[in-house]
Amino acid sequence: MKKHSQIILLLVLTTQLLSAQSVESLKIKKYTQKNANEIITEFSEFLRLPNVASDPLSLRKNADFIMSMMNRKGIKNVQLLHGETKNSTPAVYGEVLVPGAKQTLIFYAHYDGQPVNPAQWDQNLSPFTPKLYTAAIDKNGTNIPFPVDGKYNNEWRIYARGASDDKAGVDAIINAYDAINKSGLKPTYNIKFFFEGEEEEGSTHLDEILQKNAPLLQSDLWVICDGPVHQSGKKQIYFGVRGDANIDLTVYASKRPLHSGHYGNWAPNPAMMLAQLLASMKDNDGRVTIKGFYDDVIPLSPSEKAALLEVPSVDEQMKTELGMGSPEMKGKSLSESINLPSLNINGMQSGNVGKMASNQIPTTATAVLDLRLVLGNEWERQQQKVINHIREQGYFVTSNEPTDEERNLHPKIIKINANENGINAQRTSMDLPIIKKVIAAVKATTNDQVVLQPTMGGSLPLYLFEKYLKGNTVSVPIANHDNNQHAENENIRLQNLFDGIETMGSIMLIK
Repeated sequence: MKKHSQIILLLVLTTQLLSAQSVESLKIKKYTQKNANEIITEFSEFLRLPNVASDPLSLRKNADFIMSMMNRKGIKNVQLLHGETKNSTPAVYGEVLVPGAKQTLIFYAHYDGQPVNPAQWDQNLSPFTPKLYTAAIDKNGTNIPFPVDGKYNNEWRIYARGASDDKAGVDAIINAYDAINKSGLKPTYNIKFFFEGEEEEGSTHLDEILQKNAPLLQSDLWVICDGPVHQSGKKQIYFGVRGDANIDLTVYASKRPLHSGHYGNWAPNPAMMLAQLLASMKDNDGRVTIKGFYDDVIPLSPSEKAALLEVPSVDEQMKTELGMGSPEMKGKSLSESINLPSLNINGMQSGNVGKMASNQIPTTATAVLDLRLVLGNEWERQQQKVINHIREQGYFVTSNEPTDEERNLHPKIIKINANENGINAQRTSMDLPIIKKVIAAVKATTNDQVVLQPTMGGSLPLYLFEKYLKGNTVSVPIANHDNNQHAENENIRLQNLFDGIETMGSIMLIK
């Protein structure tokens, strides 16, 4: 009997040594497994609410649903936070104030979503009718009913708009606190909740909300739950985000469409002009050739450079997965590339193609440029660099439709609309004590490596928290990397949702 007990003790100790997961994390996991059916049922109900960012009435229903969730799960002082602009979409706020706590964490996610085109979704899917699949649709996943016995396979996926971006973040944060509360665990930090409703619209009124409610929103750290985990499937932490700015371009030629036989070789073709202009902005190695494009980039710190060296390489995996022969930026890995400013063509249009194609010289050609920024870039200055480059190519730049006089005076005419809702990049030092606690908390939820990335590839308005609240931020994403966010067939893998609850819960329990 004594020998048997020693063997059991040895097995327990060995298991503890092999597992990096904390006792608290395992308690949250147990709660999540036990209550999986309730969590998924509530999440599915949430996904049934249309949340397109341009529809304020639907967004208000989402906000009401979130408030109801928070109230049911014991979160206090639940309310809507408005900006100064009338009828702007509110943020949803709540809090759990811990007696004796001297520090505060605020957890952020957004509840609005991208537009949808149902015709582009799989024929068996409707964007706001969540459906359960055994795997990703493009990996031969099949539709199955939600189980009546509440037993879920972690590889199953829920398909719906907002499933990953970012209702999964909202759901994980709220259920993380519920799991802590009902598992008898006690936070030592005050915990606040902030769910934005305009992120996909460029966070148009977030600055107003932050300024108006600054005393309520003071904290030691904002924890951002948005975006995907690493392509390897490992959990990851981002310490910054890229900024973003857009530019709309329209090149003009003849006032009316022309027969390509009668006028080809004589009348300028705006599609060709635009193609040549855009080609002048990048070299064959993917580097932007616009003067000063990289000049104001703030280099990575020694800690950030060291972290980047530890990021697992997924370049070959993603090239195979995406059917790509080689990356655009030669000699740079994916992780290195997203730590540089970029220039992307979101779309181009001129004339007709396919069955509607005709032998004509079109009158205009348009393109939308997307500029991603890193720390040091200022979004208006970055836009101006592009405009200056266009002028250097011989273009007359206007912000209006060209007049007949302007057409006769200038052989190259372009209308430029520099979008006024740009955002700057933001980055938090990896060496802050509270950041190190978050890293340890995430590591306590997994036996795998936690990937530390200086900058997220996407953009969030995190510089506003720094600007108006002097707040530090850290991003801890949870969605699967192949979640199709912003596109058709958006989905969330159940393991990622459940892992997200554990991760958020572990951060809420930092000491």
